[in-house]
Amino acid sequence: MASKLPTFPRTVFTIIEPLSTAAGYLGPLLAPASFVSSQSPFEPPHPLYLTEHVLALQLGNCYGLLALLGLFILNTTDELKTVRAYLLALWIADIGHIVVTLWGLGADGWSVSSWNGMAWGNVGFTALLFAVRSIYFLGLFGGDDDDDDEKAEKVKKV
Repeated sequence: MASKLPTFPRTVFTIIEPLSTAAGYLGPLLAPASFVSSQSPFEPPHPLYLTEHVLALQLGNCYGLLALLGLFILNTTDELKTVRAYLLALWIADIGHIVVTLWGLGADGWSVSSWNGMAWGNVGFTALLFAVRSIYFLGLFGGDDDDDDEKAEKVKKV
């Protein structure tokens, strides 16, 4: 059903976003200490407590789940309504992700020049995804192919 999305958002949601969430899965799995220490550009790396290690792996698993959900939902459903509901859930989650990250970075986190790659990913890239979703929902990329099919069906009935 993702094939019914306009080209740009389809590319972002079906290729770029699953790749980024797959990276979010691999980072904590392959290097949990590095992943944890990179969450804040203001704190030095340290040996992980067991709880930090487990939480990093659990977060990585959540990113893996998001990658799989994106691939499965966007490439298997026959209903555009399901795709839109999935994208709306991600749109809401984008807001929470950005807010929590900025809260965690504290007052210094508002200084974009001090951001590391992780901050750029958590705030900058998520804001980009939020913007693409917002523009899609506003219809500024053009209508979905399904909308054209519905219009053609209405014309045939008249």
